[in-house]
Amino acid sequence: MSSSSATLLGCGAILLWSLLALFTAASGAVPPFQLAAMTFALGGLVGCASWLSRRGGIAAGLASLRQPWPVWALGVGGLFGYHALYFAALRLAPPAEAGLINYLWPLLIVLFSARLPGAGGLRPGHLLGAVLGLAGVVALFLGRGDLRGGAAGFLSDAALPGYAASLAAAFVWAGYSVLSRRVGAVPTDAVAGFCLATAALSLACHRAWEVTAWPAGALQWGAVAALGLGPVGAAFYLWDIGCKRGDIRLLGVAAYAAPVLSTLILVAAGYAAATPVLGLACALIVAGALVALRA
Repeated sequence: MSSSSATLLGCGAILLWSLLALFTAASGAVPPFQLAAMTFALGGLVGCASWLSRRGGIAAGLASLRQPWPVWALGVGGLFGYHALYFAALRLAPPAEAGLINYLWPLLIVLFSARLPGAGGLRPGHLLGAVLGLAGVVALFLGRGDLRGGAAGFLSDAALPGYAASLAAAFVWAGYSVLSRRVGAVPTDAVAGFCLATAALSLACHRAWEVTAWPAGALQWGAVAALGLGPVGAAFYLWDIGCKRGDIRLLGVAAYAAPVLSTLILVAAGYAAATPVLGLACALIVAGALVALRA
């Protein structure tokens, strides 16, 4: 597979993640860890089902799971570690501010990728593109009026543990994405095992800290199924291919499109209102992607 094809597949993951907010909003009041357990289980089963279409079938798929423990630590630590930290951040800090800090992960991917073998170093265009993308996300949050507390509210002592968890989540996801490049020989089929292990750990956290609440009605069940098939399913397989074989720095910059596309989808679905700042955010993120692509 060519690098450009793998990069396009990685961008497919970003497109799927832009649907995350819509499907999560439509899934009702399912607690976070319960929702993660349900959707990651479905995402893992989707990966297992795909084994049937490969040479060797289920036997080859099971063979892909026989990996050294560092590979499992990276895969499960990346998927479960990121989501556990992010859920903790949303509980301990205002969601908008926690989300903004968390969106440092695309910039961190661009920075970390400079250390990869054969990366050729970090060019100014890559860094400028990532900063423009981050500026677009900041504009988006400001335009939605989410950041209401000002500097004093943002630096509130009570919210600092949540901010720390959100920042840690950003480092975990960036580290997982970049380090996946170093285990490029591990087949993407192994991601199915990482998803199933993440589902099991999420279920344990749910049983420990949450009260079970099932989706109500066909629409909410459909949203949960869509999450498991797309943003919490196929997206991780596409991202794995993109990170291992594509242009990871360009993917890092392109990832800033996810919150803007997500907002556009919420506007189209009637969950949010369109604002002029949304156009500014789009322009900044597109400009950042073009600058990084030129680099």
